[in-house]
Amino acid sequence: MLATGSRRVQNRASRALRMAAQSLRTSPSYLGAFYRRMRSTLGPAKATTATAHKLAKILSHMLKEKTSYRERGAESYLHRDQERKLKQ
Repeated sequence: MLATGSRRVQNRASRALRMAAQSLRTSPSYLGAFYRRMRSTLGPAKATTATAHKLAKILSHMLKEKTSYRERGAESYLHRDQERKLKQ
């Protein structure tokens, strides 16, 4: 039988990123807006995974480039999302 949804993982870093992603549910940030949009389309489990993946990419880029995190704000995300929808 094929499994649906997200698979269980034992990786500590993955667990920490998932916890961080879940805490963004009510955050008024760019990542919070991303999590809420993903949750409405994919459901809570896959939205957590997608947001954790985005956090991992951000962390990887910050460590590789030795830069600090720049918060863009939820308004920026919602504006870009609206533009993307209009293009479609």
